[in-house]
Amino acid sequence: MNVSFDNRFASSPDEVMNLDTTRLRKKFLIEKIFEADVFHFTLTHYDRFIAGGAMPVKETLALPNPDSLKAPYFLDRREMGIINVGGTGTVTADGNSFTLQYKEALYISKGTKEVTFASADANAPAKFYINSTPAHHEYPTRKVSKDDAEKVTLGALEQSNHRTINKLLVNSVLPTCQLQMGLTELQPGSVWNTMPAHTHDRRMEVYFYFQVPEGQSVCHFMGQPQETRHIWMQNEQAVISPDWSIHSGAGTSNYSFIWGMAGENMDYGDMDHCKITELR
Repeated sequence: MNVSFDNRFASSPDEVMNLDTTRLRKKFLIEKIFEADVFHFTLTHYDRFIAGGAMPVKETLALPNPDSLKAPYFLDRREMGIINVGGTGTVTADGNSFTLQYKEALYISKGTKEVTFASADANAPAKFYINSTPAHHEYPTRKVSKDDAEKVTLGALEQSNHRTINKLLVNSVLPTCQLQMGLTELQPGSVWNTMPAHTHDRRMEVYFYFQVPEGQSVCHFMGQPQETRHIWMQNEQAVISPDWSIHSGAGTSNYSFIWGMAGENMDYGDMDHCKITELR
C-alpha cells in the first residue's frame, strides 16, 4: 500500500488574480484521486480540509497516519465522510463493517482508531471518495444511503441546470462537527451546476466531478464574483474552493459531482448569491 499526501497552502484573492493557468491549477486542482491500492490525500489550509480517495484492488487498505497530521492516528482529532463512486465495497471502522453500494455514504466519528477499505470484486473495485475535517466531538458512525438523503430538485432544462441535490452527510440527516457532504446529479441536457453562483464567507468547499463521459470535460469557475477564473477538469478530479470564491461549473455533457464543505457555519442556506448578469 502506498500513500500520497499533498499540502496546499491558502491563497488570498489578490494573489489569485495574478496566477497564470499552470499556477492556478497547481494551487486548486486535485488531478489524481484514485489509483489501485494507493491512498491519495490533499490537505488544504482552508479550514484544514482533506480530500482524497482509496481504490482497493489487490488488498484491503488500512487508513494510514501521515506525518503531516502530527497525531497518534488519522481520526484522533478529525471526522471523516466517505461516498463510494465505484463497485461495491466495505469500510470497517473499529471492527464495525459497513457495505457501501454505488453513491452510498458513510460518516466516521472522531476517535475511530482503525479504518480499512476493501472491494467486493477486484474487477469492479470500490472507489471511496474521502473528505475529512477537524472535529471537536464524537458523533456516531453511520451509513447514509440515497434513500436516507434529503433531496432537493432545482433548476430547469430551459436554463440547462435541471439537477437533483442529495444531501447525505448534513445536519438535517445526522449530526457532524463541521463536515457536510452531498451529491448533485445533473439531468440529461443540463450542464450548469450551482447557478446562480454564490459565495459563503464562513465555509469553504471542495467539488469532486465524476460521471463525466469519456471525451467530455467540465469547466469549473472560481474566484471573486467580479474577478472570476476557470479550470478545465476531467472525470474523477477535484477542485478546492476558498470561502471567498464562487464555485460553479459547466460541462460539455451532463455529469455528477460531490460537494464537501467545512467551516464555522452548518446552515446549508448560508449563501451570498451573485446575480448572473453581474459576474465578471
